[in-house]
Amino acid sequence: MASLGHVAVGLAAASLHAGGLRAARPSLLAYAAFSALALLPDIDVVGLRFHVAYAAEWGHRGAAHSLAIAAGVGLAVALCAGWRTGLLCAAVVASHGLLDSLTDGGLGVALLWPLSHARSFAPWRPIPVAPIGARMLSARGLHVMLVESLMFAPLTLYALWPNRRHATRAR
Repeated sequence: MASLGHVAVGLAAASLHAGGLRAARPSLLAYAAFSALALLPDIDVVGLRFHVAYAAEWGHRGAAHSLAIAAGVGLAVALCAGWRTGLLCAAVVASHGLLDSLTDGGLGVALLWPLSHARSFAPWRPIPVAPIGARMLSARGLHVMLVESLMFAPLTLYALWPNRRHATRAR
């Protein structure tokens, strides 16, 4: 994925956490924090720079994309910020691997790590896989960004939709 979909999930989660459409709009910090959590599993791309093989346990779309890591992040957040926030954060981090399993390329996702090192895809794969690095600045990368923008537009609109409190303050 081009990460636009992951960011849309983070933005929507921030709005949900703030109380949805009837509540005040989340702060920029909340938008940034939930978007960062949605992108967190891609920290494993740093390994490519250090010659960690893509197919390795800690390679791209490996352990960092697992449901176990998402649960661990959620638990850590829950201990600091409460169970509601922790569960939402776990879901946001887990969404990354689940969405990546819907892409049409790569080696699959190690969702069940550490129980299994196998990588898998969802049976339905409607999201085009994004090129990594500078190759994102190509016609293929532009195509992927356009498709993701359209696919995840409902989440982005939910996240940024003017809500009642915000609209009444603006009057």
